[in-house]
Amino acid sequence: MALTGGTGLQPHPIKGAALNENYLSFTNGTNDFAQQYLPELYEQEVERYGNRTIGGFLRMVGAEMPMSSDQVVWSEQNRLHIGYKNAAVTSNTRITITLSPGEKLALRVKDLIVVQGQPGELVCEVTAVDTASGLTPYVDVKPYEAAGLTTGNGAIFTNSGNTSKISLFVFGSEHEKGSDSTQATLKPSFTKFDNKPMIIRDEFQVNGSDTAQIGWVEVATEDGTSGYLWYMKAESETRLRFEDYLEMTMVEAVKKNADGTATEDGSEGLFSAIKSRGNVMAGFSSAGGGTGAVADFDEILKGLDKEGAIEENMLFVNRALALDIDDMLAEVNGSPAGYAAGGIGASFGLFNNEAEMALNLGFSGFRRGSYDFYKSDWKYLNDASTRGVLGLNTTIANGVTTNTVEGVLVPAGTSTVYDQSLGSNIRRPFLHVRYRASEADDRRMKSWVTGSVGGAYTSGLDAMQVHFLSERCLCVQGANNFVLFTS
Repeated sequence: MALTGGTGLQPHPIKGAALNENYLSFTNGTNDFAQQYLPELYEQEVERYGNRTIGGFLRMVGAEMPMSSDQVVWSEQNRLHIGYKNAAVTSNTRITITLSPGEKLALRVKDLIVVQGQPGELVCEVTAVDTASGLTPYVDVKPYEAAGLTTGNGAIFTNSGNTSKISLFVFGSEHEKGSDSTQATLKPSFTKFDNKPMIIRDEFQVNGSDTAQIGWVEVATEDGTSGYLWYMKAESETRLRFEDYLEMTMVEAVKKNADGTATEDGSEGLFSAIKSRGNVMAGFSSAGGGTGAVADFDEILKGLDKEGAIEENMLFVNRALALDIDDMLAEVNGSPAGYAAGGIGASFGLFNNEAEMALNLGFSGFRRGSYDFYKSDWKYLNDASTRGVLGLNTTIANGVTTNTVEGVLVPAGTSTVYDQSLGSNIRRPFLHVRYRASEADDRRMKSWVTGSVGGAYTSGLDAMQVHFLSERCLCVQGANNFVLFTS
């Protein structure tokens, strides 16, 4: 029987040849750790992406409250005064109005209205109201200052039958002496909104052997977890990722419509609510196709004037929009070219700026008109693994471009609603989360351990399973006061 020895170092006839078999390797196969010299090890991971969590937006602008139903329903006030934009002149004395489904005509005989067209506007008296034409009723009017809508000096249209769109609103009424009240009563309509909670789940599993295996890399996570057990890092990151998903779901979720083929029903998230019930400002930033000028921003103010005119608002924006707002405010104060000329023109902040001092070119808040705005970067829109991975005005097939979200304006107000759980009216932020909870189960953020490892002895599985679950939805009340910035 022959004795077989180890491989060892292999001689080679070529002097100075660097051969793999003559060097001990730290990473290659059978030679792992088979050397007498310890490499210089960095035990801690390098946090090359900084704090990787993106949550916190909803905690800053909203609140979380329990509910005990499969649906949350609320009502919102309609406008107090009466006005129509989708109207048309169809004859010298007649205006046709197009209504939305479920909407009823609110004009009455003897109402006084201002009608605006081309080239001017007229004050008119309503003489007849059609109530039998469904969504396209008409009203007959008589102007105070012209023979008709299309004839006489001051007529808003010069040819009869012009179907150009006009706008009108009611400002009062006029009745003759001794008249009897024959006015129909205007009853406020009930506008209902609703949303349903979504069940969000995640899970982490590690087998029993790996929980007892020590690694040479020291665990370091955002929630403070540390040690040399690698599964602790995996469990911690699963929990952190799930907590971010709770917020991201409330922001991105949409309801399934008639064309949708998804298995579940979905829910109305922040972006979806603003797109359907709020305001969308497209192409404001230079990166998104706009100019980022004060005149463009003033268009937002004009829109807010038409809505709730809430004085304090918060801007959560991506990097491109944040820089454009800074440049916009700097332009108001002085040309940025002045920065290079010894600080001339750069007088915002402290007004004794000098070329040698560190100049803060960023703005965290400003006032424009009667509105206060507080600006903050929204990491969710910048991170390369979330919304930051989506490009601005990215060209897709056939030359079509897709728009992406650059920021959101959130009002800093509250609304008064009736809380069924408390049985009373309470004030809540316009933006808040409702989660399922009762005396038997709180589903705001559940986590539990199963298996036979890690202190749990619920089954014969030689593993530890960590489960995460939440059931929640977002309520966006007063969405007409929100603004979504898109490219």
